[in-house]
Amino acid sequence: MANGDDRAAQPPPGSQAFDRRRFLGFVLAAPTLVTAAELVPAEQARADVPSAGITELVDLNDVMTLAALPTSGLITVQVHADGTVSFALPRAEVGQGITTSTAMLIAEEMDVPLAKVRVTLADARPELVFNQLTGGSNTTIATYTPVRIAAAIARGRLLEAAATVFGAALTEVTIRAGVVVGPAGRTIGIGALAEKAAAVRTQQVAAQLKPAEQFTVIGTPQRRIDALDAVTGRKKFAMDLTIPDAFPTMVCRPPTINGKVGSVANADEVRAMPGVTDVVVIKSGVAVRARTFGQCIDGVRALKVSWVQGSAKGKSDESVLRELKAAEITMGLPPLTPSVEGRFTFHFRSNSALEPNCAIADVRSDRAEIWSSLKAPIVAKEAIAAKLGLPLSAVTVHVTEGGGSFGRKLFFDAALEAVEISERIGKPVKLMWHRADDSRQGRTHPMATSRVRISYVGDTVLSYKQRHTSVATDLSHGFGEIFTALAAKLPVADLGFSETFFQLSQSMPYNFGVNSRLLNETDKSFNTGSMRNVYSPDVTCARELVIDQLAAKMGKDPYRFRRDFLRDHRSLAVLEKVAEAGRWGRPMPEGTAQGIALHSEYHSASAVLVEIDCRPETVNRPIRDGVAGPRVTRIVLAVDAGLTINPRGLEAQMMGCAMDGIALALTSSLHLRDGYFLEASWDNYFYTRQWNTPPELDIIIMPDTTGKPGGAGELGVAATMAAVACAYGRATGTMPTTFPVNHGTLSFEPKPTVPPVPQSPTDGRDHAY
Repeated sequence: MANGDDRAAQPPPGSQAFDRRRFLGFVLAAPTLVTAAELVPAEQARADVPSAGITELVDLNDVMTLAALPTSGLITVQVHADGTVSFALPRAEVGQGITTSTAMLIAEEMDVPLAKVRVTLADARPELVFNQLTGGSNTTIATYTPVRIAAAIARGRLLEAAATVFGAALTEVTIRAGVVVGPAGRTIGIGALAEKAAAVRTQQVAAQLKPAEQFTVIGTPQRRIDALDAVTGRKKFAMDLTIPDAFPTMVCRPPTINGKVGSVANADEVRAMPGVTDVVVIKSGVAVRARTFGQCIDGVRALKVSWVQGSAKGKSDESVLRELKAAEITMGLPPLTPSVEGRFTFHFRSNSALEPNCAIADVRSDRAEIWSSLKAPIVAKEAIAAKLGLPLSAVTVHVTEGGGSFGRKLFFDAALEAVEISERIGKPVKLMWHRADDSRQGRTHPMATSRVRISYVGDTVLSYKQRHTSVATDLSHGFGEIFTALAAKLPVADLGFSETFFQLSQSMPYNFGVNSRLLNETDKSFNTGSMRNVYSPDVTCARELVIDQLAAKMGKDPYRFRRDFLRDHRSLAVLEKVAEAGRWGRPMPEGTAQGIALHSEYHSASAVLVEIDCRPETVNRPIRDGVAGPRVTRIVLAVDAGLTINPRGLEAQMMGCAMDGIALALTSSLHLRDGYFLEASWDNYFYTRQWNTPPELDIIIMPDTTGKPGGAGELGVAATMAAVACAYGRATGTMPTTFPVNHGTLSFEPKPTVPPVPQSPTDGRDHAY
């Protein structure tokens, strides 16, 4: 039959189609059609490690995919009587667009309109084990095949049911836009077949996936399925949910990181304030529950609390930097051959998302129910059950959509806090953190140093060494459990969690002889998180800057030097593409320059060409309560993420990555003083602003050469940060060694720590940031 409409039939064993596209799955016992995939875990990775690094054999994304495979059959596609198809996605939608790309997979394989596919977020399901952890750019890679198999089985069952209804052969029926067409033009909607195609008992069946040459949805630019709801305010986040008696709740927090309540002098007075229903001391501060958030803020600001200093007592940027330098692993004896070296400092950065931390909790004596945006909901459910002394079955965790994450929502601090408050007062709560809470008491990207040494002789690079030292990164959100469970299958010996994560996430795209990268972490007194791209932006930035220095030592052009030493054709292709599209080497005015950098990870590659303006008239532009600094005037970013499900979604991801990279290189950091961070909101935490945004931004999506998706969620951050840093070095004539480059200038008057919630601005209409 034309157009591949006979693909539900089984091709003969041994044929190419059988080998490439035939899978097994299940039709589950249910009132309407429900299908699932069956997948066999991949073979164990080899134990030998090439000189290029562990990621040549297995990387973090491979590990996550391997961990998810055994339970892939527990996530299902369901066809409903109204002609819609639903799928409960076991990953968190936090703005990256995975509900749209997942819907596209189902629409493609079932030949139904995209508008007929409903993708929701699954509640925490402990039986999924490691298949409900969102991170490491893994969602599309891990779910791509299972979702397609389940959809293909559903399509096959619908065709079989339609053939029976029509009294026709299976080869005489096909599905077009959600309608089954039979002989003589007879039609029947898939909704009318949903019950007929169902199974009274679970059956194992075969499915054949659509070949790529027949794709009509996958690979085509699609707007997000939630776009209209997002722009019209109908999209529901945790704060938008109406849960009976879940009143607004906020917390009065200590002035120093992880401080504790000593005593509260006026709790009764605050309880008597308008709208306030409860005031209670909890582990992290004093909680205030009221009828409105405004009344919560009034209560928090009125509290008189004596505090015990926290875990970072007396610490500052300078003292932490001394700790890091003392903990650095030796680079060994100086090489006997020529070498170039660099030492770099990366300051604390906020791990806050645009949406404040929030969670709803309703804790009763025998059960608990929680609503929050969670990227590790199973771990959250287990922690909540343990905290309350309840069986897992008595705890229900609903995953809501989130307004950003960047790794922040791997942690469930707000959910745990809401549970503690609800348990203490015996009432449901709708907890929201203030923006100052997340800046000063929330998760931060650890401060780190990175040392790089590259030795060479003539035009040959002999060795590459990098020693990365960091404030400890908290990996208690689920990754550690994966490493423990799969330890025997990973070529990492008995390395600790952080070192394992580090080794599995760092690639070496260049032929640099014998190379080694080691991590050492110290100081667990801070609340840290796996900010977007985790270690890679700092590690890659340091590497690419020293590569520029090495190219200069060898008398070579930075672009051509990289091109000559690249190890694989995909990295070479993205590098050549940005050099061509960005007109690498074009004449530029003094004080401006181009920079170029490369980063590869998770079976994907990206290259970025940046143009920057460091002229005094640009750097010294007057900015209210801010530092203008250099301006990135152009970015050309080429990305090879393998098979792209939704090019429009990938383009949006790369735009976000580029903004992150600019921020990390130029403006975005926290200042630590006397045990607390000076920043208290987005108005004095300088993520990329309009004055730093490039007027020209070109995203180039490379043609697929792999036939399967690669990781993309974090891919462009490291390359952009590195390219901005390299451009800055070329424009100023001095290699930057401290990031962000504007960290040394404190451009704002710090808000007080007591009360912890700053006074709301009153002049918002008079100026804009």
